[in-house]
Amino acid sequence: MKTKFTFIDLFAGIGGIRIPFEEISGKCVFTSEFDKFSQQTYEANFGEIPSGDITQINEKNIPAHDVLLAGFPCQAFSNAGLKKGFEDTRGTLFFDIARILKYHRPKAFLLENVKGLKGHNKGETLKTIIRVLNSLNYNLSIEVLNAKHFGLPQNRERIFIIGFKDVIDFQFPKAPMLNTRLGDILHKNTSDKYTISNKIWSSHQKRKKRAKAKGYGFGYSLFDRDASHTSTISARYYKDGSEILIKQKDKNPRMLSPREAARLQGFPDSFMIPVSKGQAYKQFGNSVSINVIRAIAKEMEKHL
Repeated sequence: MKTKFTFIDLFAGIGGIRIPFEEISGKCVFTSEFDKFSQQTYEANFGEIPSGDITQINEKNIPAHDVLLAGFPCQAFSNAGLKKGFEDTRGTLFFDIARILKYHRPKAFLLENVKGLKGHNKGETLKTIIRVLNSLNYNLSIEVLNAKHFGLPQNRERIFIIGFKDVIDFQFPKAPMLNTRLGDILHKNTSDKYTISNKIWSSHQKRKKRAKAKGYGFGYSLFDRDASHTSTISARYYKDGSEILIKQKDKNPRMLSPREAARLQGFPDSFMIPVSKGQAYKQFGNSVSINVIRAIAKEMEKHL
């Protein structure tokens, strides 16, 4: 397949953002991921071990590229509001994205984060990010998109920040609003090892009761096969599965299997899971919804 453009994959996790950009003939020329277990999964699927801590990598040692991709962690900027722009972001992981953009000047970038970034630090964090990216002469498009509107049975909202140097009319993809059903990604039969114990089930129910009495939260979320979507899977899913439990007949509810967690995020069944169950849950909970990235990648391709 002919390469149409090159990209780098920062805070790469297990490569969820990479997959759709390779599908549209992009070539990955550099990857960075700090977590050693995520590195294992990345190597198993892409045949390369990501470089480690991006804060320790000189931007000059990163190959030239057309597109920068990053699902970066959200942190407060202690100096936010001082209007120093670029310097406001020092000491945060966004600073590493900014310094690479400043040095390499790629044609475009895609940044992904939790929806909460919008209101983080009373909106100052996002304002600082926008100010820095504008100062680097990128035209920005920002949108919150939900996985359940893109054919995945999961209610997962994420914010996407897209920047182009020479494009001012980038439009986010229109959500296809396909009907989804949880049962379509669930195994027909699952091992009893995913069924939660009496102790955990009892604890979930007690917590839910207490939360209800105080008038907040649910304690756990229970779904059947006909549910249109689940709640958001998170990196803490491995602890007790409380955010997504599957009803079972004459049994305690069960957790998703790692493969089902992968499917919930749109990963193909060919995607290898070489790590423990607990690590797999963390990795898929931290990852991106592939269907959403795929739709964004196709829109970005028109301008590349």
